[in-house]
Amino acid sequence: MKAHNGMRPHDIVVLLKIIAFQGNHWLSKDLSATLFISPSEISESLNRSMIAGLLSPDKKKVMKNAMLKFIENGLRFVFPAELGAIERGMPTGHSAPVLKEFFSSSEDYVWPFPSGKSKGQSINPLYANQARAAELDRHLYDMLALVDAIRIGKVRECEKAVELLKMYFNGIYA
Repeated sequence: MKAHNGMRPHDIVVLLKIIAFQGNHWLSKDLSATLFISPSEISESLNRSMIAGLLSPDKKKVMKNAMLKFIENGLRFVFPAELGAIERGMPTGHSAPVLKEFFSSSEDYVWPFPSGKSKGQSINPLYANQARAAELDRHLYDMLALVDAIRIGKVRECEKAVELLKMYFNGIYA
């Protein structure tokens, strides 16, 4: 096994996708196909997450409490969101459907995405194909948007995002 050289941003997406499978059986090839990440990178991601204590030793179960603590307390420092230009894309953070009903804002945030239907200030996604993967899985999309609310949001937005993320982690969907 390779040495652990730290987590990578897409490791968070891989773990959220495992949670989105809702306890259903999955294989590494399922993660690869639905996240548009190579099989070897999925394997390395699972190893890094297991070593970090975010995935069980059999690499099948996300350690949800540890994951939530990391997202809530460390994610914005380890993988900070960078604001970019106004672009067309997929809404994220407080602009995404999962949070839109709780907050009103004059500015929208998006992941740059050519087929996106919204326009707003771009936020760097955790990995290049994030919008493509989110487009195929509503639960993954919601969780990634909540993660972005934590990465870039104000206190109230972060608190609401953590509350909703806990529900998603427990199989209760908004």
